Amino acid sequence: MGIFDKFKGHGQHKAKNVSDTAERQVNEKTGDKYTDKVDDAQQRTERATGVDRPDRPERPDQP
Repeated sequence: MGIFDKFKGHGQHKAKNVSDTAERQVNEKTGDKYTDKVDDAQQRTERATGVDRPDRPERPDQP
């Protein structure tokens, strides 16, 4: 079982909370210098793990 399988298993609500908390902590530690990159990483992780975010518009994948 990989890390993404564990992430999926906690349910959508829990996964969103974990994802948001991680994003917030990283932004705090970096002084909000990389918010765009952190947000992009969060969205990619959520897509890979199947977290549904209808309230957030999808950004196209960047090469």
